Amino acid sequence: MQLQFEARLTSIYRLRIPLTPFITDTQPHDLEMKATGCSTHPSEHLKPNQISFEDREAYIARKDIINIFTDDSKTDHGVGATFCVLTNDIWAYQWSAKLNDNNIVFQAELTALHEAVIYASHLPNSNTSKIHVNNRASIMVSSNSKSTNETARKIFKILLANPRIKVSWVKALAGNIGNERADQLVKDARQHGQPYSHTKLPKPHIKDLLRKRMLEE
Repeated sequence: MQLQFEARLTSIYRLRIPLTPFITDTQPHDLEMKATGCSTHPSEHLKPNQISFEDREAYIARKDIINIFTDDSKTDHGVGATFCVLTNDIWAYQWSAKLNDNNIVFQAELTALHEAVIYASHLPNSNTSKIHVNNRASIMVSSNSKSTNETARKIFKILLANPRIKVSWVKALAGNIGNERADQLVKDARQHGQPYSHTKLPKPHIKDLLRKRMLEE
């Protein structure tokens, strides 16, 4: 059975051949695939001050920086991703979405960061944006030019083109106003957020589904 399992995974992930409808009606283009090749030239890197893994809560009080807070969550009620924007002590903008129930937390983390950098990239060039993320792993993969994660590559390219956008780690549940607001937004997004279809289905979900169907055959 293990050999058959591996063969079917190879069929859909390497050969891009759909599995039978009995197993799933999901098509290869609906699945999260590893990115191949180089996304940028090896000589291209982010600016040293663009990424910080130290808690930068002090930046929140600065008036000359646009602070953006991301958050994500997965429970039995669903998967949510969100970000909110604090400018001069005013909540200027917020975005939230409900992902597919089969998406995983890491995908929600990257989705929130991706949407946040897109938003920041459209702000006037005179503005410096600081995106506060409470997960180190998502920052690490998004700042790595060799990442095989497609969403992380998109984030990297936007950061590379916009050095005024900075990403900083912040402690989860630290009690600052940005984290608290983002946390409230994502709780609502899990159930009532705008459906978000751009994040593809993760490989662990397909593996679990395939194992289940093979046991039923």
